[in-house]
Amino acid sequence: MDPITPPPRSRSIYLLPNLFTTAGLFAGFYAIIAAANGDFVYASIAVFVAAIMDGLDGRVARLTGTSSEFGVQYDSLADLVSFGMAPALVMYHWSLSSLKFDGELLGRVGWAVAFLYAACAALRLARFNTQVAVVDKRWFVGLASPAAAGLMMSFVWAFADGQLGWSGDQLRYVALGVTLVAALLMVSRIRFWSFKGGGAKGPRADRVPFLVLALLPIGIAIAVIDLPRVLFAVGIIYALSGPLMWALQRLRKRSDAA
Repeated sequence: MDPITPPPRSRSIYLLPNLFTTAGLFAGFYAIIAAANGDFVYASIAVFVAAIMDGLDGRVARLTGTSSEFGVQYDSLADLVSFGMAPALVMYHWSLSSLKFDGELLGRVGWAVAFLYAACAALRLARFNTQVAVVDKRWFVGLASPAAAGLMMSFVWAFADGQLGWSGDQLRYVALGVTLVAALLMVSRIRFWSFKGGGAKGPRADRVPFLVLALLPIGIAIAVIDLPRVLFAVGIIYALSGPLMWALQRLRKRSDAA
């Protein structure tokens, strides 16, 4: 008696994770258009929407059993636009472009640093794709491109809404430093906590400690008070966590050797 073969899965379900990826790509593209039109708050929000879509597409693919090599590559290309090109251009239009008023050389430095950020995001994504099967899932090697984009866009959002009284022109040198630090952290070898489980493969890989889930409502309540500034503070803390942890490990090794 022939075994009963299950009916083939409908191909339409494979559209689901790719729709989330496409939505993230659209959000990144919209951020570029909004920045060109001077709508920097909407541009920053669009990049955060892209980050939410990026966090959902992979989980949807695993939950529905529709993961594919095509989806992985498509996600990386979309991330390059949303977390590489979009943050660089938003930051350039908002602040870095004003460096040209301090001299032709500094004007070139402004767009060169914006390009450096986009290039480092591309390198970070390429390295992640080649090492995804061999690295410990508990850690990111280098600042993840969504986190770097979050640092950049929370900085823009925190000041572009006018609540703090400083404009992008006034903060052009601070913006230059933020962009340069975010770019270099992406291609560094410094480890950052990924908020994932104990490095197991399969469904357990996405598990997070219970303490994170318990603190999530508290974080949401605090974020509602002043979302742009809270996001900027979180971005700074997370960006500093990797270098601080690296420095503490170096000091511990030196003390052990002594």
